[in-house]
Amino acid sequence: MTVLRNVFHVPAAPDAVLAHLSEPASYVGLSPLVVEVRDVRREARELRYVCVERFRFLRVVTYDNLIEVTLRPTGDGIEGEVDSPGGVRMGYRFALAAADGGTEVTDVLAVRATLRPVQRYAARKAREVQVARAEVLTERAPAL
Repeated sequence: MTVLRNVFHVPAAPDAVLAHLSEPASYVGLSPLVVEVRDVRREARELRYVCVERFRFLRVVTYDNLIEVTLRPTGDGIEGEVDSPGGVRMGYRFALAAADGGTEVTDVLAVRATLRPVQRYAARKAREVQVARAEVLTERAPAL
């Protein structure tokens, strides 16, 4: 397992950030790979949905990876799991805390895969997404 952690500040109130992260549609573009969210199912204490991640290889070939996502509110943020083809599993948690007139977000990802090369690739892509997510969420802050 590879654990990735990123802490960043968003100039918006924690409740606004929480509301944004609680909606599956918000993840389109929040991850540079996610191009679509579909099949949203609201259950008692969680949401389940399918994300379409679009990978580009050699700038010519595209592959749409359908991932199953579970999203749950926690006392101080959001957590959940991702189940991706190829044996890749990821747990995630966004802990939110009021700080400096906005929100401190602690973004933690735990990436697992059955094969070591797949694990390395998945962890590298997850880190790229994690860093980009901080930038995008900060840019979206005025609209939250």
